[in-house]
Amino acid sequence: MLADPAAQRTLLTLADLDSEVARVQHAARSLPQHKAIASLMEARQAVTDELVASSIEVDDLGVAVSKAEADLAPVKARLVRNQQRVDDGSVSDPKILRSLTDEVAHLTRRISELEDAELELMSQLEEATAHRDKIAAQKAEVETRLRDEVAGRDVAVGKLRKEAADLAETRAPIAGRIPADLLGLYEKLRKSSGLGAAAVKSGRCGGCQLQLTPADLDAYRRSPVDQVLRCVECDRILVRTPESGI
Repeated sequence: MLADPAAQRTLLTLADLDSEVARVQHAARSLPQHKAIASLMEARQAVTDELVASSIEVDDLGVAVSKAEADLAPVKARLVRNQQRVDDGSVSDPKILRSLTDEVAHLTRRISELEDAELELMSQLEEATAHRDKIAAQKAEVETRLRDEVAGRDVAVGKLRKEAADLAETRAPIAGRIPADLLGLYEKLRKSSGLGAAAVKSGRCGGCQLQLTPADLDAYRRSPVDQVLRCVECDRILVRTPESGI
């Protein structure tokens, strides 16, 4: 392929811009916020799962406490009725009175057992509620940190996008000055290797950084000035400059 030497040198300007674009794209992918956001999202999911489980435990214990209260109420009511019959003297039969007295003692013990069970459930409910509230606070903290990281990422990405847009705006007229066939070759090589063209500096390819052999250098020297050179090692377009050594 033949191309005006000035157009070939323009490829170097284009390659520098494309390197900057690649740098910006890499920076956008490598922002520290990405890793922090992923970690915080995992933490949020874990604390959310724990909060759901803790809330279910609180609900279950709340139901258990309500049931314990419901079980206790009729026993207390019966104790009051029986104690009143014992106290008001309305029962004169000794056997019935003794039976009532025995039942009052039994109900008193039963109430004590039910109250102890209720107190235990209430204690468990208090602990479970405190744990749920602690997890809820942790979840809120994680979500706050996550929002902050997302906001920071969005700001950083916005700046990088603006930088990329500015580079694209600068690139367009430069690419427009390059012949279509030469630009097409450059773009093809850039897609495959990330760098479509490089300068020859002191007999070395600026793309793969390998020293060119004397035979290759001699062949390049004998090539017409408008000949588009290719690196024998990396296949990139080689652009001759005053510092090329050829």
